[in-house]
Amino acid sequence: MADTSSKVFFSDFRTVEGVALTEKLKKLCRRAGIEQLPLDGRFVAIKMHFGELGNLAFLRPNWARAVAEMVREKGGNPFLTDCNTLYPGSRKNALEHLQCAEINGFNSVSTTCQILIGDGLRGTDDVAVPVPNGEYCQEAYIGRAVMDADVFISLTHFKGHENTGFGGALKNIGMGCGSRAGKMHQHNYGKPHVIEENCRSCRRCARECGSDAISYATGKAVIQQDLCKGCGRCIGACAFDAIANNNDNANEVLCCKIAEYTAAVCHDRPCFHISLVQDISPNCDCHSENDAPILPDIGMFASFDPVALDQACADACLASAPMPNSQLSDHLKRHDWHHHHDHFKDSNPNIRWKEMLEHAEKIGLGTRQYELVRV
Repeated sequence: MADTSSKVFFSDFRTVEGVALTEKLKKLCRRAGIEQLPLDGRFVAIKMHFGELGNLAFLRPNWARAVAEMVREKGGNPFLTDCNTLYPGSRKNALEHLQCAEINGFNSVSTTCQILIGDGLRGTDDVAVPVPNGEYCQEAYIGRAVMDADVFISLTHFKGHENTGFGGALKNIGMGCGSRAGKMHQHNYGKPHVIEENCRSCRRCARECGSDAISYATGKAVIQQDLCKGCGRCIGACAFDAIANNNDNANEVLCCKIAEYTAAVCHDRPCFHISLVQDISPNCDCHSENDAPILPDIGMFASFDPVALDQACADACLASAPMPNSQLSDHLKRHDWHHHHDHFKDSNPNIRWKEMLEHAEKIGLGTRQYELVRV
């Protein structure tokens, strides 16, 4: 029987005196075949997350520099890119987004390449891209600069996530490359409501709200459905299970849409994917803070297959021991806690993640079967 698995290359974060970890990343990527990409004379988009102001878990610009240097060595023209956010924050338009990136250390000197915000000044510069084998989306609204690139490379900080369990390659690509319309398109399947008897009026959900839709006129949180964009940040913010989605399978559908948006970005052009599993915060780097890591640093992974890459990273996380004094370990210590035997779900119990990889495999984006090659 033919082997249908994909190769995922892995290296831990150990090194020897005189060898920088960025050089180890280059070695890993070369072993994984990054130089097989048609880079000479091509525009190469390196998709990553520049971190929200106040967040310190995002990938350092040194990692981006290492990837850009590999591209440039083979004659490519690299640029870093991300699209604007759906919610208010420090990255909701291109000017603020670029300023945020600069404050967090990303510039042409630190990374050796320029930064382009993929969907333009207001998040409206997008392209409608057909979704191959799409079941939930017939077309995806992707930042124009992302689609104008000849070659696409994802550089992902693999961490926890309050809706999708983890933020891996698919999340970085599918949601990250969506324009404002694209992000709305992925999120619009459900809006949350407040379970009033559980609400402690701590107001954390309002601080995290992506659309200023939460008020406290009654003393308890109230979500104005006409303002709510369905981003789900309030669900992840609430420590008292006081917010739930009106649609029981909203996170499952979100995961499937993210997979389909990823397929639209990657279809029929050269792609390569890198994930660094470190500083595994419980929530997304879109937060203006980062809680203590829920798991120890694991290593760097690279593959041509983003589905196999996410599965390998997830498996490595599930095989790791929880970090003490973390959201995950705090939950597991509770005498009334229902153990899911899944670190992502035990950290954020409302999440779904397996459906994203299952659907991605179903639509032909990649395979969950992989061979792990240690470098």
